[in-house]
Amino acid sequence: MTTRPEPSTPPQGCFDHRMAVFRSDDEFLAAALPFLTEALAAPDEPPPVAIAAPGNLDLLRDALGDGVKDVVLVPHTEWYTGSAANAIARSAGHLAANAGPGGRIHLLMEPVWGGRAGRSPRETAEWIRYEALANLLFAPLATTVLCAYDTRVAGHAIVAAARRAHPDTGVYVDPVRLAAELDAVPLPAPPVDAEYLSGPVPAADAVRTWATVQGLSAADGELFATAVTEAAATLGPLEGALLWGEAPACVCELRAERRVDDPLAGFVPPPRVEPEPGQGLWFARQVCAYVDVRDDREGASVRLQYG
Repeated sequence: MTTRPEPSTPPQGCFDHRMAVFRSDDEFLAAALPFLTEALAAPDEPPPVAIAAPGNLDLLRDALGDGVKDVVLVPHTEWYTGSAANAIARSAGHLAANAGPGGRIHLLMEPVWGGRAGRSPRETAEWIRYEALANLLFAPLATTVLCAYDTRVAGHAIVAAARRAHPDTGVYVDPVRLAAELDAVPLPAPPVDAEYLSGPVPAADAVRTWATVQGLSAADGELFATAVTEAAATLGPLEGALLWGEAPACVCELRAERRVDDPLAGFVPPPRVEPEPGQGLWFARQVCAYVDVRDDREGASVRLQYG
C-alpha cells in the first residue's frame, strides 16, 4: 500500500499503549508490578491480565503473594498461537467479552519473540505492523496495554523497531507511516511457472483442486480457497490470479483493478471476530500465514500464503 490517509494520533485519554524494555528478572518486576498495582486501583475495571512467558508469570506469583488471585495470568504461548492478525482477533475478542465500560482493562502483553514472531525479518515486520496498527484499531477504547520486551529474547533490533510503534518512547512514528515503510519492501517475483487463473473472480473449485494437488488436505484446501474468494470479494474486479508453491506454503496472488489504500484493510474486527465466510480480508488474514498488500498506479496486488 503506497497511498495513506493523513497521519493521525490516537486521542488522549483513550487507548494507552505503553512499552517496557527489560533485561533481567528484577527489571521485569520493576515494570510489571507498578502496572498491575495501577490496574488493581483503577475504578470500573475487571481484573488485569498478564500475558507473559511462563517464567515471568512465576515471578509475578511469587511477588504478588495472596494478591495474585486478583490478576489473570496467561502463558503467552497460549495467547499468541498464530499470526499477528490472529493476535488482533484474540485481543479484540477478549476486550469485547471481558473489558469494563468503554473498554477499560489493563493488559500486560509479552509476545513470543523467541518463537514465530521473531523467526524471520518478514515475520518480525508483521508483528511490528500489528504493534503500530493497534494504536489506530483500539484508539476508541479506554484500554491500557503494557507491551513487555525482554532483550534477552527479542534482541536489540526488534526492540528498536518496536519503540517506533509505542507513543511513550520518544521515537514514536505515526502508524500509517510505519505501515507504509514496511510495505515498501518489494515482494519476491512470482515464479515463471505459476498457474494463471483468468476472470474477475477466481473460481473456488479451481483454487481448491489446485491446492489439494499441491499437497494440502481437503480441509486446508477448502480454507485456502475460501480465503482467496473472500479476499477477491473485498477487492472487486480482478485482472486475474496466480497460484504457486507446495503444501503447506501454497500462494495465491490476486491482481486488482483498483487500489486498496486503507492500511487497516482486513485488520478491523467485524462484530463476530471468529473467522467465517462473509468477512472478506479479515477472514483471509485469520486463515493465512501472510496476506501482503501492495498498491501501485494501476491497482493492487494481494498475495495470500497459506501455511
